[in-house]
Amino acid sequence: MDPLRRSPSPCLSSRPSSPSTPPCEMLGPVGIEAVLDQLKIKAMKMGFEFNIMVVGQSGLGKSTMVNTLFKVWKSNPPGLGVPPPQTLQLHSVTHVIEEKGVKLKLTVTDTPGFGDQINNDNCWDPILGYINEQYEQYLQEELLITRQRHIPDTRVHCCVYFVPPTGHCLRPLDIEFLQRLCQTVNVVPVIARADSLTMEEREAFRRRIQQNLRTHCINVYPQMCFDEDINDRILNSKLRDRIPFAVVGADQEHLVNGKCVLGRKTNWGIIEVENMAHCEFPLLRDLLIRSHLQDLKDITHNVHYENYRVIRLNESHLLPRGPGWVNLAPASPGQLTTPRPFKVCRGAHDDSDDEF
Repeated sequence: MDPLRRSPSPCLSSRPSSPSTPPCEMLGPVGIEAVLDQLKIKAMKMGFEFNIMVVGQSGLGKSTMVNTLFKVWKSNPPGLGVPPPQTLQLHSVTHVIEEKGVKLKLTVTDTPGFGDQINNDNCWDPILGYINEQYEQYLQEELLITRQRHIPDTRVHCCVYFVPPTGHCLRPLDIEFLQRLCQTVNVVPVIARADSLTMEEREAFRRRIQQNLRTHCINVYPQMCFDEDINDRILNSKLRDRIPFAVVGADQEHLVNGKCVLGRKTNWGIIEVENMAHCEFPLLRDLLIRSHLQDLKDITHNVHYENYRVIRLNESHLLPRGPGWVNLAPASPGQLTTPRPFKVCRGAHDDSDDEF
């Protein structure tokens, strides 16, 4: 037998194929869909991290709103009659929440004393400084020659800004701070204590705030330039039309129609927190947890942190110790509080994930 003569392939028959004969197919699936199960198992083991900051004047219900969002009740609530701090003091509290086997490491940063003083000049500097300090810590960890396998992520993924329910428009302090804040972090404004406004006043107040945001070029989350497809555009357009959300927080349960609901009891009835006819707390909860939590983290890493990283690396100089060696001095306090130009850098990182 001629060794150069090949035996016919079982899939290549000399018999002409008829329309009724199926083409040669693979015997079975490769199993690519199992990658999703692998990612799920790995994510369940590692857990998730989410860092949120709440900003607003004292007495707007920031702590109560966070407790309502994540069902984390503080064991020692602050007592009544405690005077607000004389200076802005940021403090963070970390909780580990577990639900159906999914662990979430939640870090909440509160800003008591913001806007409570007579002279509020540069009252945003401690907040901007804290946000950039977290970027700086993450950057210094990335620049180490021997890096940790998992860098602790303390960067602020979302800032919920509480607007006082004045019923008029944004205050000059709000406008000045939001212009600086939206360049550094994802900002979600909400109308605090919305039960103090009627439905008509609430809607008119929302429209005036939206007009203020457009007039002063304040890009709050979700930003229109980050809509990736038609589905994102449809969902985010509905959210942008309702921002700022009119919310009410409550940490007590009441019996309504035979079932326990979270709400605030008044002389006129019970304001149900999770009832869309009463407030828009469900929209805020769905945005922060159920639909956009991972997107908030992605934009923080690919846009806000990347902008900070590019600026800091441009300030460094290369040393003759080998390719890629960067000497980066620690950031000064002035660099941490200076607003940075907003650049869209998300697309470059998204493209890199598709390369093999």
